[in-house]
Amino acid sequence: MLGSGSIKRKASELGFDLCGIAPAGHFPELEFLDEWLARGYAGDMEYLSRTAARRADVREVVPGARSVIVTGTVYNAGESPSGPPADTAIIARYAWGDDYHDVLKDRLDALLRWMRAESSDAFDARAYVDTGPVQERVYAQYAGLGWIGKNTCLINPELGSWLFLAEIICTLPLEPDAQGLEMCGSCRLCLDACPTGALVEPGVLDSNKCLSYLTIELRSAIPDAQRPLLGTHVYGCDICQEVCPYNQPSAVSDDPAWQPRAGLDLPRLVDLWRRPDDELRALIRRSAMTRAKLTGLRRNLAVAIGNSGDPAARAALTERRDDQPSAADPMVAEHVAWAQSR
Repeated sequence: MLGSGSIKRKASELGFDLCGIAPAGHFPELEFLDEWLARGYAGDMEYLSRTAARRADVREVVPGARSVIVTGTVYNAGESPSGPPADTAIIARYAWGDDYHDVLKDRLDALLRWMRAESSDAFDARAYVDTGPVQERVYAQYAGLGWIGKNTCLINPELGSWLFLAEIICTLPLEPDAQGLEMCGSCRLCLDACPTGALVEPGVLDSNKCLSYLTIELRSAIPDAQRPLLGTHVYGCDICQEVCPYNQPSAVSDDPAWQPRAGLDLPRLVDLWRRPDDELRALIRRSAMTRAKLTGLRRNLAVAIGNSGDPAARAALTERRDDQPSAADPMVAEHVAWAQSR
């Protein structure tokens, strides 16, 4: 018989580390989105405003929804060295391996197919991996997977926060789990460690200041005042998770999908910059790093090289090569000029 227990067991078989059930109801945490958007904290991510009404209630996504099955998957493939060399490109851990959207969507679809085969009743459902109009951290908290920490990440008391979340919204009346309880206490390590002050208050992120937003979601020039604060981050940032006590020590996954790709395992900035566009494009193909686009990655590399103080890397910025057309993009060229002036 299909029930919450059997769904969780099947989720574990498919490779999910956590699975819980939340009721598809209204929760007070869902209401903050409108205020967050009104404060301008979404930056240029206009799609969040366009879908705000649907994000306020999953029953707007799946009419008649009664349950949200939320899964968590550890993606941390190992510890980053403390204080990597200044000429190293820092890449967020979630992007070291294969694109989690593709990997987890296959697993989630397999879970949903199994549910349909096992259920004696027909039901409606939608599966999402960080792609749908769903405030998934709120539902993860109410599914008992953990709580939303001061760094805005979902934190599990045993596994920490290096977690991919995914969900199935369905019309089945499944037995829900108990809500996860907040366990950050008086700790504010993440707020104090953020180099840009993006965590403006516990649990509230101003995307305009966040290194992940600046290096991934922002399609235009990085503001001059923010560029020195990027350090050598070229894609995303893990600082607020690395300092979290619940990631000490970190849960580690041996899943091949999340292991660092050759060329993305602590690469040197100059080595990434000197790659021809075709090579760089092939390196990040079918990884989460395609989100930044090639020009975005070049832009980030230029800023990081400017911050690195590496003479060899700065010299590489002056090379004019026919196999690097993205480097000639006007936006990239402006960031190259900034890096050379450092």
